[in-house]
Amino acid sequence: MLTRHRAAIVVPIVLAMLPATTFSQAPRKSTASAPFSTAHGGLDLAEKGRCREALPLLKKSASVTADKPTKLKVGLAITRCALSLDQVETAVNALLWLNREFPNDPDVLYVTTHGYSDLSARASLQLARTAASSYQAHELNAEALEMQGKWDDAAAEYRLILEQNAHLPGIHFRIGRLILSKPEAPTTSADARKEFEEELKIDPNNAGAEYILGELSAQGQQWDEAIQHFSRAAKLDASLAEAALGLGSAYVSAGKFTEAIPPLEGYVKLQPGNPAAHYQLAIAYSRAGRKDDAKREAALQKETTEKLEQEKQRAADALQKQAPGQGAQKPEPQS
Repeated sequence: MLTRHRAAIVVPIVLAMLPATTFSQAPRKSTASAPFSTAHGGLDLAEKGRCREALPLLKKSASVTADKPTKLKVGLAITRCALSLDQVETAVNALLWLNREFPNDPDVLYVTTHGYSDLSARASLQLARTAASSYQAHELNAEALEMQGKWDDAAAEYRLILEQNAHLPGIHFRIGRLILSKPEAPTTSADARKEFEEELKIDPNNAGAEYILGELSAQGQQWDEAIQHFSRAAKLDASLAEAALGLGSAYVSAGKFTEAIPPLEGYVKLQPGNPAAHYQLAIAYSRAGRKDDAKREAALQKETTEKLEQEKQRAADALQKQAPGQGAQKPEPQS
């Protein structure tokens, strides 16, 4: 698992898996049966595990094979053989090609899932082998521990990173988020708040830290602080729609109904299916004297709530249908 700003495998958009003849440049054969024969020869070798011999044939036939099922088999075989031979660029480009040619094919989606997972695992092992003491390796390990629910071990890894580089952006944010994620958490929100405040000293443009500080302030009914944090978060990241909802809701709670209207209107345009936003906007409109607008939002709040309930019921019905033989249990006889 790689972090969002860590080293990643970079591949060109165009397919460059063929050293001598690319998919678009392969020379055409004089007979229609030649590509078909080449493809099946490569597939036969691949099935026997002779990938080093198979790959040149598979690459040669990839773009000139007209038969769709054969072309699909060729692409899948190229991917598997490239992975087995640790030819990363060939594997990635094969996956890109497969997803372009067969975007909804189950085999392609399955191989893509396992292919990228395999490449990710290989990259993490390479990082551990070549730079085990680097902060990137420690961060990767901390993320893995966090995913396993080993909160204290993950926190220790993050703290170790800060010992190496006290001013590295993002680490205090991760520790703060980890504190809030711990299910049993005897630690208080004050501990998390300190981490997010430290993060903002290092990276004043961290919209996520500002947003969570806004949430923590709102939980403590510190509305003026919440407004400040939500406002900064919204300015720092226009795509963070939840900051607009938090800002509008904080204004409503602070009794500043006119100020609440613009951020809430902006939010419902982006997220029209959220009944909570329509509810907050209805209150703001009503208290600001815009009765007709308030009635409209109240109706939308009711409508979106009903839709959500219907979707939940459909999901529950679907799960029940997927569980055969789990009908109502007979009551046990009373003694």
